[in-house]
Formats: sequence, structure tokens, C-alpha cells
Amino acid sequence: MRNILTEKIQKLKRERNAIILAHNYQVPEVQDIADIVGDSYSLSRHAADTDSDVIVFCGVHFMAESAKILSPDKTVLLPVKDAGCPMADMVTLPELRQMKEKYPYAAVVCYVNSSAEIKAESDICCTSSNALKVVRNISNKQIIFVPDENLGSYVASKVKDKEIILWKGFCITHKRVKAEEVKKIRQLHPDAKILVHPECEPEVQKLADFLGSTSEIIKYAGEIPERDIIIGTEEGVLHILRRQNPGKRFSLLSPGLICTNMKKTRLEDVHNSLSSMQYEIHVDEKIRQKALRSLKEMLKVK
Repeated sequence: MRNILTEKIQKLKRERNAIILAHNYQVPEVQDIADIVGDSYSLSRHAADTDSDVIVFCGVHFMAESAKILSPDKTVLLPVKDAGCPMADMVTLPELRQMKEKYPYAAVVCYVNSSAEIKAESDICCTSSNALKVVRNISNKQIIFVPDENLGSYVASKVKDKEIILWKGFCITHKRVKAEEVKKIRQLHPDAKILVHPECEPEVQKLADFLGSTSEIIKYAGEIPERDIIIGTEEGVLHILRRQNPGKRFSLLSPGLICTNMKKTRLEDVHNSLSSMQYEIHVDEKIRQKALRSLKEMLKVK
């Protein structure tokens, strides 16, 4: 039955001249049907460069919205209408404008996990894989970093010559990981390497052997000689890690590392999206133009 559904999706994809992009946190069956699987940064680049007429974005709303900002002439579809991001909702336009008034000389660095409105109000976007480079590349000595406080804290710990003004936002999935869990895992598996995402709290970050974005975690896990590796990010990455590294053992740092929004998309949703061309993402053109500037500035950073 799944093979029949997969064939139908492939047929519709050819008919629509579509590309399927899937985030690393998606369920395995969706990752397997996708043309490109990656983190927010790599998927943003593919969305900007694709020649396809239709982009089916298997992720959450802000990701599909970013694809539309970068490719306004494309039809961008989000297979599950209510696949959102609680972190993105933790910063509003009025609040950000108030913060900018309080710090008039600060540049606003906006984590890509945010709405088009917030991107439009920012100077530059960043992802977890390039946040350090983005902040170091800015001439301003004050940086308002929205909306993830934990990623911002990580950046502040590495960039000592700038004042990083943190927003009180967070990823509800990564925030579930507690330092006590890491210490317990370390006792149970003393020879294992612990790889953690910077959306985790600073106390957790300090206990890790490696700190990086999902793509950086995947790359590092494949390069190190250790066979036992503990992963401190959303459990969806285990699929590609196990496929690429059959000789290694991967375990999840915490049972709380599951994003319910990322897990909403199923093969049936991808099929229905292509079949009925639902749910199409729209962005107001004035907002899109401003948000595009912030995303393009990010994509310039090497």
C-alpha cells in the first residue's frame, strides 16, 4: 500500500514539475520520498535555487514561508496546514519594535525559526549552522538576537566583543532536555560521545562533547571514530544517521526530543498536497520584499 502511494506521489511530482523538500526532523517515510533532506539552512538554499514550478515543503510553516519569500514565482505548498512552530510565535512585531526603540544602535539578527513579519523587521537572518558567522560579520557592537535565547546564549559565549541582547524565546522540544539527564547518560555510557543542538539550554550545552546544528551533528557523527553516539536533538535525525553509519550505535539523549509539529506530515499528506495543490503559502509582497533582504543577507555569509 505504501509503495502504491509512493508511486502516486512520484507521478504527481512529475506532472506538477514539483520538488519535495523535507527537514531532518520529519518522519522516515517522508524523508525517504523527498528530493532533498536537510536543515533549515540547506533547504533555504535549495528553495532559492530550484527550477521546479512547485515546492512541497515537508516541515513547519515558517520554513515554507521562507521558501515563498525566496521563490515568489513558485507555488509553495505546506502539506499540513497547522504544522507550526511555537518558538516562532514567541516574538511579535510590536514587541520587536519596542525592543528596537530601546536599543536604537543594535542590529537585529533573526533566527530563521520566525515569521515573515519578524524577518522583514530584522537586519539579517541566521540558522543554527551559521549564527556565529552572521553575528561576527556584523559591524554593530550591539545585537538583538531573536527569538531563541539558548542559541543566542551560545553565540554570546563565543563572540565576546559584542553585546548580545537575548529574546526570551525557546524551542519547546530542546528545552525538555535537562542537565541531570545528560549527567545520568554520561554515567551509563562513559565512552559514548554526546552531540547536542544549541537550542538546548546552556547547562546542557556545557556538558556536551560537541555542539552544532542538525547538519553539523550529522557530519560530525560520521567523521568521529567512536561507535556509541548520543544525539541531543530531535529524533528525526536518527534515520539518516543510522542509514549513513551502519557500523555505529545512535541513541537519543532524552525521550522528550520529539517535535509534534514536525511529526504531523505523513505520506498521505504529501500525496494530498500534490493532488489538490494544498495548502498554498502566501506572503504579502511588501513584507516579502523586506524579509527577502534579511534572508539574502544570510545567504551571502559563507
